[in-house]
Amino acid sequence: MQQSNAYIITFSVILTVVLGLLLSGTSQVLAPIQKKAVELDTKKQILGAVLDASQLRAMKADEILAFYDKRISSKVVDIEGNVLEKDADGNPIIAENVNVAKNYKMAPEKRQYPIFIFHKEGNPDDVEAYIVQVYGAGLWDEIWGFLALDTDLNTIAGVTFGHKSETPGLGARITEGAVQNRFQGKKIFDESGNFQSVAMQKGEGKDYSDDLHKVDGLSGATITANGVNAMLNNYLRYYKAYFDKLKASKSSEVVALN
Repeated sequence: MQQSNAYIITFSVILTVVLGLLLSGTSQVLAPIQKKAVELDTKKQILGAVLDASQLRAMKADEILAFYDKRISSKVVDIEGNVLEKDADGNPIIAENVNVAKNYKMAPEKRQYPIFIFHKEGNPDDVEAYIVQVYGAGLWDEIWGFLALDTDLNTIAGVTFGHKSETPGLGARITEGAVQNRFQGKKIFDESGNFQSVAMQKGEGKDYSDDLHKVDGLSGATITANGVNAMLNNYLRYYKAYFDKLKASKSSEVVALN
């Protein structure tokens, strides 16, 4: 039976409204779940810079979140090393909520730089490592990571890298533990205290164990490796003012104790 145009239009409008309400309702229901999943993933990446991957895999979601709350504190600094506590509207600035991808579009002087402090077990006042967040561009899209420094603020304790769409088996290997482990023990400053960063080299299969600022590269993924190098070189420089202030603070404490 042929329907009138009015009937078809009315039916289409009702169907659109109903589907819109269903989609809106589904989005509302799933939003907290999605937010929790993002929070868990971010905290896993942060902890991945200081925990062995097998230890992290053995933990359940609630255990990871509890471990994070117990062992990690955080703050946000600017490029001058000043701690940022509130935004222009007076709202608290939370390191875990900083959108680094959005910050990346701003001038470095206007960005917020999260710091995650890993405390020793049983002594929340004692620091085991400082974790900084890094962000940059790979071959195809964004790459990011978390880099942990020992308390000397120079020796790399561990890293975790992530990517949006690097080539599987090539640039995407930056997420593999074997690649990330190459950075452990490397230094970001030379013996004179000058910033040097750590750079992946072109090609793969060479031994750089005697060089504190070089790691083996990724065969067939030179552009991704260069992206990692630029990301580390840039972002670690942005944290340098904070590192310098922290070192000065520690020196003052030592002098006071003596």
